[in-house]
Amino acid sequence: MSTAPPHARSAPHDFVAIGLGPFNLGLAALSEPIEELDGLFLESRPGFDWHPGMLLESSTLQTPFLADLVTLADPTSPYSFLNYLKEVGRLYPFYIRESFYPLRTEYNDYCRWVADKLSSIRFGQRVTTVEYAPDEGLYLVHAVDTDTGASAVHRTRKLVLGTGTPPYVPEACRDLGGDLVHNSAYLRHKDALQAKDSITLVGSGQSAAEIYHDLLQDIDRHGYQLNWVTRSPRFFPLEYTKLTLEMTSPEYADYVHALPADTRDRLVGSQKNLYKGINSELIDGIFDLLYQKSGRGPCPTRLMTNTTLTGAHYSESDGSYTLHLRQREQRRDFLLRSQGLVLATGYRYQTPDFLAPVRDRIRWDEQGRFAVRRNYSIDTAGQEIYVQNAELHTHGFVAPDLGMGAYRNSCVIRELLGREHYPVERSIAFQEFAAPTDGTPTDDEPDTPAGPTGARA
Repeated sequence: MSTAPPHARSAPHDFVAIGLGPFNLGLAALSEPIEELDGLFLESRPGFDWHPGMLLESSTLQTPFLADLVTLADPTSPYSFLNYLKEVGRLYPFYIRESFYPLRTEYNDYCRWVADKLSSIRFGQRVTTVEYAPDEGLYLVHAVDTDTGASAVHRTRKLVLGTGTPPYVPEACRDLGGDLVHNSAYLRHKDALQAKDSITLVGSGQSAAEIYHDLLQDIDRHGYQLNWVTRSPRFFPLEYTKLTLEMTSPEYADYVHALPADTRDRLVGSQKNLYKGINSELIDGIFDLLYQKSGRGPCPTRLMTNTTLTGAHYSESDGSYTLHLRQREQRRDFLLRSQGLVLATGYRYQTPDFLAPVRDRIRWDEQGRFAVRRNYSIDTAGQEIYVQNAELHTHGFVAPDLGMGAYRNSCVIRELLGREHYPVERSIAFQEFAAPTDGTPTDDEPDTPAGPTGARA
């Protein structure tokens, strides 16, 4: 069991939330009006900024504006996206625009607007370690001010982890050298990329498609060769039909959480088109732009599907990359040289180092991941440490969905308070995901009892 050094006495918080992306910001907004809930939110950055490297001017969210920080939990909240539009004088233009999907830059501005209104947020506070004081039954959150270097210890009964998912770099490109760019930093390096003779984009999904479309627009002005390499068999669209959208629901999370762990892993691996696909409009826009650019001759671009990056080499002498690629279906290896390299390879959760002193208070699965309960807790008691977007492997593809953020926060607030403050939906879908529980055997399986549909939301 962890011990802690002497610390300055202060009234303990009900909870301390670490990290401030949209999910913890939503928790801050929803908990702000609850007088009996004292929360503190710590963020190392100097202000809110959501994926600044991908704030392309025309890019939109893949979820409707109702999936803001608060509306699906509290439609009357003053921190709604519609109230933001009203305050900044853009409500009528948004209405006339007739699109459910906010611009990504607009959503980022909205989140900043909310953060500026909340009293519980502390920016520029880097959490260095979390300890447990058994004599008090409290967690001690050690933080350092990134400007002054001053340290502080915050005492709290519970924790909410919202540290996000850091950029993922494939093993073949780690410690590669050169000036390769992860898509999370694309805009910062765009000018330098466009000054090169060739650019290769590796990856799939919405971010890769947005970067390819952005670079393709200027291909004739800058004259570079543009390549897009993806191991996906096609540039698949995000599945967005209404019955499919019912899977972003409390009962589907119930269903997935109740499945065996190996079944959940297989299921999540097969559902990438549900949360990592490309907007259909963008796919069509890329084709139309290719058609336009090729009107006066071949466009200097290549799109390669079914192609895996197996290795890479950087040459300091000429500043170029040699990519080792394999066409998966043909099982053929080949090389591709490129001056610029952009990795649109996504993000993966990493356990924060500051949790090391309290590892013994956390439940882990066989693969060393958080064993997340249905109520989003990961501690051994099931009522002290909660996670945001760290439960893909236990709750399914709904974990990173902005539209489920308000629902999860309503559940977490219920756990923090010990009662339900915001009404928590139990069932919203027309369809059924699990076998019936009325005990009636089917004709095909007369001796097999029906199983549970999952835990209560």
